[in-house]
Amino acid sequence: MRFDPIPESRQPAAIDPAYGSTLRRGPRHPPIAVACEAATGAGVRFGPDAVPPGACDLTNRGRDEPLGQRIVVTGRVLDEDGRPVRRSLIEIWQCNAAGRYTHANDQHRAPLDPNFSGEGRTLTDDDGRYRFITIRPGAYPWNNHANAWRPAHIHFSLFGNVHAQRLVTQMYFPDDPLIPYDAIINTIPDEAARRALVSRFSMEETIADEALGYVHDIVLRGRGATPFGL
Repeated sequence: MRFDPIPESRQPAAIDPAYGSTLRRGPRHPPIAVACEAATGAGVRFGPDAVPPGACDLTNRGRDEPLGQRIVVTGRVLDEDGRPVRRSLIEIWQCNAAGRYTHANDQHRAPLDPNFSGEGRTLTDDDGRYRFITIRPGAYPWNNHANAWRPAHIHFSLFGNVHAQRLVTQMYFPDDPLIPYDAIINTIPDEAARRALVSRFSMEETIADEALGYVHDIVLRGRGATPFGL
């Protein structure tokens, strides 16, 4: 199996002065090349038992409905040739509608939601398609610089068919005014690559009287790869 190289301009800079955390944790040495066989030989496979029933619905975890705008997030996971990546394990995590994570380290002055844990998982189908039901996350301050706010976003972790297709990334929402100010997405030099992280609204995926629909396709490798490492 051969992979086209991912252009450096499509991926976030490992160290960017505007994104303060990278100054402390960014790698200071060149990456180590991994033999092709080690990255692409033994495939990664997940069975149905990797996903508990209902794990793709983040709104069904509590005794009541979670607060916020209910949404559907769907799309396809593709390889560098546009082929569907089947049985790919996708995990997501996010803050609640008030902009707070269910995590001890998040002490942002916003309410927790006892009916929303903010995590889910699913497997792609034979067309490489995934689907989550969740709520739209809120913006939150993150102390990277003066008056710093993260745009609404959802974190994605994906396992493809081979080890070289492992990817961690984020999805943003269209027309969010905070995106141009976000130091994280701005570590990516290429504008088209930054746009690849922004979902699109879909009336076709919108459920009448229940949830707005957003579509977000993800490419795991190659020249059109979705930016990762965010």
